[in-house]
Amino acid sequence: MPVFAFTPVMMGIFQRALRLRTALRHLSPHSTFSSTPTAGPSPRYLCGSFPPITSWQFGVCCRKLHSAADGSKPSPAAAPDRLPFSTITQEDLAFFRKILPGRAITDPDLLESSNVDWLKSVRGSSEVLLRPQTTEEVSQILKYCNGRNLAVNPQGGNTGLVGGSVPVYDEVILSTALMNNILTFDSISGILTCQAGCVLESLSVYLEDRDYIMPLDLGAKGSCHIGGNVATNAGGLRLLRYGSLHGTVLGLEVVLADGQVLDCLATLRKDNTGYDLKQLFIGSEGTLGVITAVSILCPRKPKSVNVVFLGCETFEQLLKTFQLSRGMLGEILSAYEFLDSECMRLLNTHLKLTNPISDCPFYVVIETSGSDPTHDGEKLHNFLEEAMTSSLVTDGTVATEDSKIKALWSMRERVTEALTHDGFTYKYDISLPVERIYQLVTDMREHLGDRAKSVVGYGHVGDGNLHLNITSPAKDPALLAAIEPFVYEWTASCHGSISAEHGLGLKKRNYIYYSKPSQAVALMGNIKAMLDPKGILNPYKTLPDNLK
Repeated sequence: MPVFAFTPVMMGIFQRALRLRTALRHLSPHSTFSSTPTAGPSPRYLCGSFPPITSWQFGVCCRKLHSAADGSKPSPAAAPDRLPFSTITQEDLAFFRKILPGRAITDPDLLESSNVDWLKSVRGSSEVLLRPQTTEEVSQILKYCNGRNLAVNPQGGNTGLVGGSVPVYDEVILSTALMNNILTFDSISGILTCQAGCVLESLSVYLEDRDYIMPLDLGAKGSCHIGGNVATNAGGLRLLRYGSLHGTVLGLEVVLADGQVLDCLATLRKDNTGYDLKQLFIGSEGTLGVITAVSILCPRKPKSVNVVFLGCETFEQLLKTFQLSRGMLGEILSAYEFLDSECMRLLNTHLKLTNPISDCPFYVVIETSGSDPTHDGEKLHNFLEEAMTSSLVTDGTVATEDSKIKALWSMRERVTEALTHDGFTYKYDISLPVERIYQLVTDMREHLGDRAKSVVGYGHVGDGNLHLNITSPAKDPALLAAIEPFVYEWTASCHGSISAEHGLGLKKRNYIYYSKPSQAVALMGNIKAMLDPKGILNPYKTLPDNLK
């Protein structure tokens, strides 16, 4: 039985639709698929004409791994040798303590959390954590480190998943945690300007009190910083409605490697004067400069929000439901997320979250947001009725109250947390043509067999972003060798991207050639060399080793 009760209107929708569907079944029965995707021959969903993809079957129309400019192949994800940067001296510490009184941390116990990533898969050995409060202090730090040839690791909320936010060796950690002031907010235009260390959830609370919302929403919103979000071009749950940060970020203030402050903190919607330099830093993962302030365009807070949690028997039905939702919900559709039955099993097993509907192979979270509850309710009513009578959906529940909306969203947002309790996790953030995103999960299960504990898939259907996660009881080099490069070759064969929104960081830097040609990567190296000639900013990250 559903945990969350329907509103009377929504209950009527589903009851009527279920009666209609039952009647239709007597006329045209349809097959029932197993809720365990691994049982029997793997379904091909919308890709029925495609044979299983293996590393030796890529056709001439498929993208292959681009060779580097020198003909070498990328090395594995292991950390490279330490580059010849200077090491911290007592004179260095004295300088940092002078410009940052009480905010140059050297206590190993206090440094521990900043040296280890959120997944506890990458550990650095930095001896100093710097906590500036102003752009001027960041400028002084970088100017000094550049002169001394000290490597610097910019760090926000340290919620990254590819090892990009922690030092690899003894880099100086430059934290933006104390740069958490909101600078201005224009209630007419909805443009917010703030320091880079503002926590995403804090910004959301501030804006909601003023009848606005942030254009992005992430599962890590309680910890992640807006500067880190911009530096990694985070996508999240609202990208379908509001687009990426490349569109919503209007201006940036960035400190370059030599301490120069680049003030592009514009608050204009339109500015066509020369190159749009801020775009270079969005998604650069702290390798080109340290973002210290952001101006961002924020949408109005919707007056009507509904969240629907639905179950589908096949991924093909899930995709058809997505097509139906885009056509029937139109402008009020703000999110379309999915998770598979394996995700639901982990949520139940490790977090004791109860499935709000009957068991299904696939689940969908749909959010609508608009300005007119009556108008939105009618659209949602018609959509749900059509989805049920067309047998695209087998069960569902609707939430309109904040507490129930949060409870339904937790079924999607807490999958990452559940995975941490299932063992060592290998995480892949893949962008693919929408019709193929779950085929990778199916093929990976076949490829790995019983070598993996769990292989699960969830993500953002609206923008073709799959989160593929594979767990094992402990870190397993043999399992990793079976996963990589298979996962990257598969993705390249579909003209996908090996990183949709997490970035490349340390773990994926050498796999960039699966998504970018060698000429593009070489140009990236030239830009890095121009802006950071000594390579002190976040070394060993984003760009492949053969460019260093």
